[in-house]
Amino acid sequence: MKMTPMAPKCGVEISGVSLADCSDAEMTQIKQAIYEHGVAVFRDQEFSPEDHIRFGKRWGGIDLNNYFPLQEDFEEISVVKKEPDQETNIGGAWHTDHSYDQIPAMGSVLVARELPPSGGDTEWAHMGAAYDALSDDLKAEIEGLKAFHTADHVYKADGLYAQTDMGKDLRGQDIKTGAVHPVVIRHPHTGRKLLYVNSAFTINFVGMTREESLPLLQRLFDAALTGENQCRLQWKPGTVAIWDNRTTWHNAINDYKGYRREMHRITLSGEPLAA
Repeated sequence: MKMTPMAPKCGVEISGVSLADCSDAEMTQIKQAIYEHGVAVFRDQEFSPEDHIRFGKRWGGIDLNNYFPLQEDFEEISVVKKEPDQETNIGGAWHTDHSYDQIPAMGSVLVARELPPSGGDTEWAHMGAAYDALSDDLKAEIEGLKAFHTADHVYKADGLYAQTDMGKDLRGQDIKTGAVHPVVIRHPHTGRKLLYVNSAFTINFVGMTREESLPLLQRLFDAALTGENQCRLQWKPGTVAIWDNRTTWHNAINDYKGYRREMHRITLSGEPLAA
């Protein structure tokens, strides 16, 4: 296997390995690379739905998505798609998947199935690098803080997606979510400190209202996105991306109006988060 950094502080492209039949030793290397770099990209993969599910199970459990359409014959796979006549895409803002769950998903395995001729890139930002770059004063200010996360305002019947042309494709409008997590967590495998808030699902700090929380939250959101801690993937047929939700934010860029894009995603079960 060869590993090539995608950006100075985020992402790695891994070549010389077939995900569908990688060895246990290769799997160990892949996992460690993702824990450290946040996201790993693999090109030219032959990766059937059966391969996708089998590979996902090698990480442990698979979390079934409550909101996205599911692949007809394989319910472990959620379908992230945008039709040519739709304006809104799924994931078109910086976020961390499932931070609103008590035990957030570890990460995702995303496979390109149908791509527009251009556009539809995905960006990631490394929250270890983001935390490291905070000033000492800001680190001290957030030490020991916890924050409340929810997705209700996004997915509920009168939520953000319901007001768009993507609303009719989604499920789970009656699900209630909510979880409290430390603002700074330690990665369970690397021990690295990570900033764990995101602008999509983090609502307030525990013991503070939304209004009281917003100024500090906004400072953290702004600090999380610097050029050095981001990478960007241009998808091609046969591309697979695997990322760690604890370590990264991601953003699906919506710049391919009039074209169809379909991706298949498996969400990997996580473990409790701790400071």
